[in-house]
Amino acid sequence: MDNRIALLLSTSLIAISVASRLSKRRAAEGGSLPPGPAGLPILGNLLAIDSQEPWETYVSWGAEYGDLIYARFFSQDVVIINSEKIAKDLLEKRSSNYSDRPYLPTRLPFGWTHNFAFTPYGNEWRLARRLFHQGFRAEAALNFHPKQICKAHQLLINLYETPQNYADHLTTQAPCSCFKPCAVFSASVAMSVTYDYETAPHNDPLVTVVEKANTLGLQYMTPETTAILSIFPFLLHLPSWFPGATMKRNAILCTNYGVEMVEIPIQYVQKNMASGTAGPSLVSDLLRMREHEEPTRVPEFDQALRQASASAFSGGAETTSSMLLMYTLAMVLHPHVQVRARAEIDAVVGKDRLPGFDDRPSLPYIDAILREVARWQPIAPLAIAHAATNSDVYEGYYIPKGAVVIANPWAMSRNETKYPKPSEFIPERFLDADGALLDIEPPTFVFGFGRRVCPGRHAADASLWVVIAMTLAVFNFSKAKDVQGRDIEFLPKFSAGVTRHPDPFPCRIVPRSGVDMKELARLVDSTA
Repeated sequence: MDNRIALLLSTSLIAISVASRLSKRRAAEGGSLPPGPAGLPILGNLLAIDSQEPWETYVSWGAEYGDLIYARFFSQDVVIINSEKIAKDLLEKRSSNYSDRPYLPTRLPFGWTHNFAFTPYGNEWRLARRLFHQGFRAEAALNFHPKQICKAHQLLINLYETPQNYADHLTTQAPCSCFKPCAVFSASVAMSVTYDYETAPHNDPLVTVVEKANTLGLQYMTPETTAILSIFPFLLHLPSWFPGATMKRNAILCTNYGVEMVEIPIQYVQKNMASGTAGPSLVSDLLRMREHEEPTRVPEFDQALRQASASAFSGGAETTSSMLLMYTLAMVLHPHVQVRARAEIDAVVGKDRLPGFDDRPSLPYIDAILREVARWQPIAPLAIAHAATNSDVYEGYYIPKGAVVIANPWAMSRNETKYPKPSEFIPERFLDADGALLDIEPPTFVFGFGRRVCPGRHAADASLWVVIAMTLAVFNFSKAKDVQGRDIEFLPKFSAGVTRHPDPFPCRIVPRSGVDMKELARLVDSTA
């Protein structure tokens, strides 16, 4: 009974403190907070959020309160943006005030200092981004084209050999027997350009470590999840043997995975550089830059190098594979899109070779498919949260200093004014009457906003384009058949982890007429 009274008193004091702080701040700053749902004492709006699909909750709030919404997670102010215009007005035009990240009490305990996407705005973040930009800026990303084409060729062979394992070929690891050792596309490209490392045909140890670190760590990096730890930080200080201390045990595991993921591939590059066998890669370039740094700056440079390389691999592989799964789902559900795409490829490229990057300006429908995949099912329905460095006023609404600012790309993708029939897959929405790409901005909200926009977007775009173009040139995608030869109907289901992606679904991937293994080998050789 005494414990219950103590708990009641403490929670009441927290509620009074929060209410008092909000009241004083509004009086001092002037203006009113954006509209939003009423919250519970202490908890705020946490219990009202769909924990599996919070972006849908924010869409429903937007329908009632508008595109700029105020909520509260315990004592944390939260501002949600459902409009692309508002996101650009705040996160881009006022980027000096909205480029920080909210404090995540799990970032250090879970060892997530290796990913600079979560690093607070400041000198540490600037250096890591500058090093990342060294290898992934638009001009430098062109150097990846040969590797991207090579890995796309390997993907074609994998899909030909074992099409039923399409999800493995695009995401994790899968065995295959082809002309040369090969690995799944997304992880293979990321490892190749970052470390000049060739992944094993299946069960590559580094890829496995990254998957474990991402799957375990990212679930603890969202504002919705970490809000409770801001109020009850002792939960991360319980001994790992304590009953119910699952979070503590996961933090130890995730930290260990993170150390392996960061250090082992860098040591691989260093060993190859010492023996003179290192090929071009982001890390080898940065290690050569390190030799010219002032000795006092080397520790800072080393930390930034680790953040840049780990972010390139762990982030790039996951986002690319999720997009490719969405693309595969779209093709299975919309066979008419494939018909138009193949007609364009055949007219421009012919059937004697595979499409390459030089063909891209002449294949606008392929670009339209890529844009529509990104818009139709955003793989990051909620962008990584920003934080307000100082208090601000936008169109008469007060945004408190330290507020968590969450952009909602899912809501932006459902803007019926900009994208009529938003739930439908319509690549033609990006084309004019003559079939040329419209001079309108593609759905860039999938890459984030302002100074925090994804710095690897140029390489990701090229990887996705070449796979879409080549797979449509070689394969037909359709629904799987049952024993009576009838289509197997299914309702797509989605999982959300590091990114949102479709769960495996029944499908049939077969070569186009006239494409056997011999012909595929010839096509690959002709565009190698």
